[in-house]
Amino acid sequence: MKKRVLKKYINDEKIGEKIQYVRDISSLFEIDKIKRREFGIHLTSSEIFKKYIFPEIKNFLYNYIFVDLFCGEGNLILPILEFIPENERIEYFLKHIYLFDIQKDMVEKCKLNAEKYGIPEEIAEKNIIQKDTLKNYPIFIKNLELPVWHITNPPYLYIGYIVKNSQRNLKYFTSKNSGYQDLYQIALINDLRNKIPKLTYILPTNFLFGFSVSNKIRMDFLPFYDIKKAIIFESKVFEYTGTNVCILFFERKKTSIKEDIHFQAIKIGKNKEIKKIYILTPKNFYRAGNEFEEFVSSYNIKNELEIEFYLTLEELEKNKGEYPVKLMDVNSFSNGCYKVGIYKVNQLLYKKIKNNPLFVRTLDTGKWEGRAGIYDVREIWDIDGILVTKEKYRTHPIQIFIEPNLSEEDLNLLKNYFNLMLEYFRDITDSEFLTTFKYSNSTYVRKYLGLSQVKKLIETLPLYLLEKEEKKILKILILQKNVEKIKEFLSQLKEKKESILFNLKNE
Repeated sequence: MKKRVLKKYINDEKIGEKIQYVRDISSLFEIDKIKRREFGIHLTSSEIFKKYIFPEIKNFLYNYIFVDLFCGEGNLILPILEFIPENERIEYFLKHIYLFDIQKDMVEKCKLNAEKYGIPEEIAEKNIIQKDTLKNYPIFIKNLELPVWHITNPPYLYIGYIVKNSQRNLKYFTSKNSGYQDLYQIALINDLRNKIPKLTYILPTNFLFGFSVSNKIRMDFLPFYDIKKAIIFESKVFEYTGTNVCILFFERKKTSIKEDIHFQAIKIGKNKEIKKIYILTPKNFYRAGNEFEEFVSSYNIKNELEIEFYLTLEELEKNKGEYPVKLMDVNSFSNGCYKVGIYKVNQLLYKKIKNNPLFVRTLDTGKWEGRAGIYDVREIWDIDGILVTKEKYRTHPIQIFIEPNLSEEDLNLLKNYFNLMLEYFRDITDSEFLTTFKYSNSTYVRKYLGLSQVKKLIETLPLYLLEKEEKKILKILILQKNVEKIKEFLSQLKEKKESILFNLKNE
């Protein structure tokens, strides 16, 4: 019976048409996905322009030529025409609007959108142009009657992804562009070279908060441009990516100078909107959210502790023996649990594992009790350690190994100190020193804590310098969550260390 029913539906022409339609739509989505990845394109809605950008330009509509070199469907420029009287729109379009895109289909869509605002096709064709503006900058726009205001959502495509998946885009990173890390950075530097006076960019927030990925572009770009205002989104903006973005309003300086940049930002989260003043300094590569880095740099004491991460299968194989340890395999996960097994190791590795029960959770779980931080494997999973049997993934729980061995009391002190200071900096910086992982339905934006950050923060607490009474004092300060007093305490420890070194040097 089932076979006859199935055969009937297969032979039904209408069902066949529907299946083909679904296949065609799926193919279109797949082609669209490939294009997004190939060109780094994430289309912007006109609502973003109207709500966040138009208020900043509305008093200057007749003072500039508004250009988008990566226009897509034109949603960052064409909505200006809504605020121009209908009988003046054609003249305004010809004099004040120029749009470019590398993709022919985007240019055609942009022309159709222009027609919705009353711009005839033959007029739209004059100022909506297909061109690879990353490779060939349209120099003529600088020679028009009015200065240029470039408003754009440039392509985002990290060079690491390009090397693996999109070789054709490597051409943009050669010669004078060598060293830049993303297509959006090429767009910015092209505007700088062409001395465009005003820029409004929708950028990944790694432009402001990133380390090596954006140090070079900030150091090259910001001596020439001020940031007049920023809107930082902590919620999803684009349909097909979780990339955290901001809108930055740049203005070219009269003279190039490496100086501090002060600007006000509006941070927009799920359920909140806050205003914050940022100060970017050349000594910190103009990076925003530097409070954490400044702390770990100022309070770092050349530590006698050696800190390592990960317990690997290779190490286990080299140290087989008779001592049983209960280990959790982070590369084996099913039904919401990691696989746990008993392994036999020699005495040396047994002691190493048993003496180092702390692990770092680098990734927020989304629950308040599962935030990034340092935890004890015995308390969380009732095991001895965390084993990596395949690849080392930075988002897995990662065991911490410290030499020389710390006492149970010292390990607990370190864990509590670390988590208090981490939460303190998350609070005062709104977690900006951490990397946004992805958007979810959690009550806060989930963040990723880097292992280098873990190591730096551990190194601000020189346990080997602490006397018994000093440890008691620190415990009390941690219980009280008195961070300012803890900072004073650490300053005294640093002076103590320097004094010891000075005396040793002069003996």
